[in-house]
Amino acid sequence: MANPNMCNSKIERTLVVFKPDAVQRGIVGEILTRFERVGLKIVGTKMLAPDREHYYTHYEEIGKMVTRRGNKAFNVTLDFMTQGPVIAMVFEGVEAVSLVRKLVGGTEPKSSAPGTIRGDYSHISFSYADDQDKAIPNLIHASGDVDEARKEISHWFGTAELYEYKSASERFCQ
Repeated sequence: MANPNMCNSKIERTLVVFKPDAVQRGIVGEILTRFERVGLKIVGTKMLAPDREHYYTHYEEIGKMVTRRGNKAFNVTLDFMTQGPVIAMVFEGVEAVSLVRKLVGGTEPKSSAPGTIRGDYSHISFSYADDQDKAIPNLIHASGDVDEARKEISHWFGTAELYEYKSASERFCQ
């Protein structure tokens, strides 16, 4: 029997960007499986190579990265993100934003818990990246909160690129 609370819970959408290091290492599918296994539904996906202006909007106008981390971190991040294509996805599910954040782990791979994506697939520390004047190759960007997710999704995807459909588990809620 379907869980009645599942059908009434708060459904959210969140943005996940598989960064150039995830694409270049060929582990996008392996990581994607983790999101699908917990029941998140893909409602939008595309591969693209955004320019610095696109990333400026994403990281500063929406994410306020310069304010939080400074110009140096911002510039090395933009340099890193423009090194290759990324895969952007929108996931939908019950409390999707916090669920994705939990699966991804902390921003610094070195301190991310084992079992999280960053804890299992990356290991670089902030201090190492700072010493090398490089961005942290931490595989994924994940929206920080529901408001940020809404803004990021509209920045990365047009309405016609997002899909409404019932997943197999949602059909039990009817």
